[in-house]
Amino acid sequence: MSTAVQEPAAVEGTGGAPPRSARTLRYLTLAVAALLLLGVGWTGATLFAGRTPGEESAEAGFARDMSRHHAQAVEMAMIGYANGQNPEIRQISYDIALTQQAQVGQMQRWLQEWDLLPTGSRPAMAWMPDGVGVDENGLMPGMATREEIVQLREAQGAEVDRLFLELMIKHHIGGVHMADGVLKATDRPEVIRMAEAMKQAQQKEINELRKLQQAG
Repeated sequence: MSTAVQEPAAVEGTGGAPPRSARTLRYLTLAVAALLLLGVGWTGATLFAGRTPGEESAEAGFARDMSRHHAQAVEMAMIGYANGQNPEIRQISYDIALTQQAQVGQMQRWLQEWDLLPTGSRPAMAWMPDGVGVDENGLMPGMATREEIVQLREAQGAEVDRLFLELMIKHHIGGVHMADGVLKATDRPEVIRMAEAMKQAQQKEINELRKLQQAG
């Protein structure tokens, strides 16, 4: 009866490839590390998604103050659309009213989702990183006084166009300033997207309004 002869196990030297067991351990270690990193990333994203801005946050202050700021722009734009003489001014007024009213709706939805009231206890503009607040009339940057709004509403003919351009350019400059302020203070994607869209649209409209102003 013949006896099977077993080949001796190959001995893996130290000078070549790492031992099979060492390679396996290394791969397992890398896999576990990758899973841990994925887990940390998922957990961070989950925590971020569940963390909503508080009562005194820059996001809440921006949503509240910019809603008021936009409301005045919509009011002036509706006057410009109804009473303006230049068709281009009437068209840009219409565009401003539609765009900014839609943005007010979005910001109010944020406050509802964050379980916050439309108005807060903090003073207007208290959220701004550089501390720029309201003026002597209690108005946010670029906003018209009630006297200026009445003057625009009661104007006739070409005076409507002149006043509208003057007030809306100033108003938009203030709006861009506020958008810049929240971009410095927030890391929430939806707020960043909104502020960047506001800034881009209003800067474009400032340029258009200035061209109409110079042409007049």
